[in-house]
Amino acid sequence: FFVGLYLFPTLKHHRKIIYFIFLFPLLFTFAVTVIIPLVLGICYSFTDWTGIRFDNIVGFQNYTTMFNDPAFIWSIVITFIFVVLNMVLINLVGFLLALLCTSGIKGGGFFRASYFLPNLIGGIVLGYIWQFVFSNVIIGLTNNISWLAQTKTALFAIVIVYIWQYGGYIMLIYITGLTQIPGDVLEAARIDGATPFQTLLQVKIPMIASTFTICTFLTLTSAFKQFDVNMALTNGAGSVPSFMGNYLSNGTQMLALNIYNTAISKNNYA
Repeated sequence: FFVGLYLFPTLKHHRKIIYFIFLFPLLFTFAVTVIIPLVLGICYSFTDWTGIRFDNIVGFQNYTTMFNDPAFIWSIVITFIFVVLNMVLINLVGFLLALLCTSGIKGGGFFRASYFLPNLIGGIVLGYIWQFVFSNVIIGLTNNISWLAQTKTALFAIVIVYIWQYGGYIMLIYITGLTQIPGDVLEAARIDGATPFQTLLQVKIPMIASTFTICTFLTLTSAFKQFDVNMALTNGAGSVPSFMGNYLSNGTQMLALNIYNTAISKNNYA
């Protein structure tokens, strides 16, 4: 007790030290798992590192090789297309589902849980499940047209699976934003004669602008690092013309899968 009385004034006047003590585990973990690997990765990119050791510093040779690889360039293009499509479609689907679940529909809680459920399933499992769907069920409904055999349709197949997986998660964020809108504001809009559509455009959407920003960044980062569904569903397959005039056999291989195949499958770390 007396020790506490003695230390309390000291601790009170050294709040910065207390803050640092509480922040240190988080900062240490962030440094070990993010900052240090990032710095080491940049340093190793200028060497002939094999995953275990390096003998020589090669300068920008690795970057020259990388940007002269048609498969890598195409993976950037296909990733950009995928990111743009998902940023628009996932936010649209998630917002519409949120409007549906907050409209007072009977069984709204059941629908929320049902829409969110696919997000709890791993991407690899989802990829193989939907591979069966596209390779068997969809073929029977579309006169033997295989969605996974052509790059364009295979890309849209990945987009569909990703929306199905991630749309429910984004929906919950929009639901949180919509339920935070004060009821008296909506009531005032109704009394002023605003239609439901006008209320949506002029009241609800402006008041959840920060929610749109959060969801946009979440879909951007998540789509950019897409790997598991891409690997399980198509494994990067699909024929497309490259910028060099020849054809690439990995037309749906996005950036994360390209890095994995180059480093792990081909054992080309440098």
